[in-house]
Amino acid sequence: MKKIVLMGNPNVGKSVVFARLTGAQVISSNYPGTTIDYSKGRLRIDTERAEIIDAPGTYSLEPSNKAEEVAVELLHDADIVINVVDATNLERNLYLTLELLEQDVPVVVALNMWDETAHEGIAIDREQLEEMLGVPTVPTVALTGEGFRDLVVALPDARQGGRLPAGEESRWVDIGHIIRAVQQVEHRHHTLWDRLADATIMPASGIPIAIVVLLASFWLIQVIGESFITILMDPLFEMYRPLAMDLSEWLGPGMLHDILVGQLIDGGIDYEQSMGMLTTGLYVPFGIVLPYIAAFYLLLSLLEDSGYLPRLATLTDNVFHRLGMHGYGIVPVFMGLGCNVPGMLATRNLETRKQRFIASTLLAIAVPCMAQTAMIFGILGPHGLRYILLVVGVLVATYVSAGLLLTRVVAGESPEIFMEIPPYRRPSLAAIGKKTWMRVRGFLGEAIPFLFFGVLLVNMLYSAGILQWLGDVFTPFTHGWLGLPSEATTALLIGFLRKDLAIGMLLSLDMSAMQLVIAAVVLTIYFPCVATFAVMLRELGLRDMLKAAVIMLAAATLVGGLLHLILLGV
Repeated sequence: MKKIVLMGNPNVGKSVVFARLTGAQVISSNYPGTTIDYSKGRLRIDTERAEIIDAPGTYSLEPSNKAEEVAVELLHDADIVINVVDATNLERNLYLTLELLEQDVPVVVALNMWDETAHEGIAIDREQLEEMLGVPTVPTVALTGEGFRDLVVALPDARQGGRLPAGEESRWVDIGHIIRAVQQVEHRHHTLWDRLADATIMPASGIPIAIVVLLASFWLIQVIGESFITILMDPLFEMYRPLAMDLSEWLGPGMLHDILVGQLIDGGIDYEQSMGMLTTGLYVPFGIVLPYIAAFYLLLSLLEDSGYLPRLATLTDNVFHRLGMHGYGIVPVFMGLGCNVPGMLATRNLETRKQRFIASTLLAIAVPCMAQTAMIFGILGPHGLRYILLVVGVLVATYVSAGLLLTRVVAGESPEIFMEIPPYRRPSLAAIGKKTWMRVRGFLGEAIPFLFFGVLLVNMLYSAGILQWLGDVFTPFTHGWLGLPSEATTALLIGFLRKDLAIGMLLSLDMSAMQLVIAAVVLTIYFPCVATFAVMLRELGLRDMLKAAVIMLAAATLVGGLLHLILLGV
């Protein structure tokens, strides 16, 4: 089976081209030895089936980060390369094209965004360009599908460029010659879209717009996630409840019952509190986490394909670079505010181990998920907005302080962000749907086994009485250092399984507003929930996960103690 690899610069519409060329059977995988994603699908050429691979975006075959290294590795196994080029930015894109034409692999060039060239006053002599490149060159519009039949027909005619290897300066000289021969640019007035594009990248206007976009996104994610839960997941689990009760009666009291079904609450099963492998263990990942993950991936794909996400990353680049990351560090934070699990998976957008470690650790320390945030509002709201803002302020200060410290002590590189900001485009609903489904399916395949393992481990500890024993052991610390009632120890330990459940347990302890602030902050910092911890193990490995856990415990101890001293006047 022939292997066709899509290659191109970032933000040239390559993922939409991939979605157009492939059917429904698409696989998203990590490249061996990395956390870099790439996608595979099938394409039919006449009567022959071919495998098509969407390589990570790269500006050059001389890689500067892990994603570009993966793209080059995928090129080595290609039978045909489809070089996707942004026709509105031909000069920048042709550098990679000339490098590909120096390789021993047949190439077809797809001049994507062909419709945008007319909007921007750009005229390209396609026939002359094809003659100068020496390979088939096909105009395409990925959004509408225009030119894709011609692109597939041209694949059997793909041929090697036959160019001799050249240096960087020589390639740019050739590019200048090509551009002068094939491209003409006419003056055009700024459109409304142009003015919007300018407004969203300038800090004075871009930051307020970003705040509005993020708030609107959070609202949509909450609406979509809650609707998914109410309309589909809760009814499904209600249908499952009688079966779970039958299993409970059949097992009878004992450790096996506690592990599989959990504790009966008022003689029945409470999916959030029973803590059984087949009750809470199923309900947490599928009934609560999955709906928000699907909503997040849908909104993330929309922001990506519309062209807004690169602008958001650029706006926040200066801040996140000081914390050891770059502008794409905003993505895990953005996703983690809904659910820490997809937030942890989103750290894959960062290139180096140092960046991913810092992003994951800061996410686990100081970014509460949406369910936990709702509970914080619930327990502190009656005491006044200032206490909620106090929790938020402490978490922001912790995130920044920990980031400034980690970037200095964690070994490794934190490269700058280099990206071209694409024009705004109307997203393809088909491409967004396919991308969302691929990411959700990837979550199910990668995260769910770890979620089950984590829930099983905690339930075994709970059933064996170890959690209760730990509660007694840590009571002096909880009361003496944090200034919380001894009974709050159990809530802190339960927070390892469900943070929002733990915060809810605090309501029955008759604590003051300041004590609730301390408890909410410590619960957020000291550990992520078991679901996030399981994914963290998968993403970072055991060694880095343990390092992060030590940092979390140290941060929770220090911040909790300082809050006790400051807020309670000890």
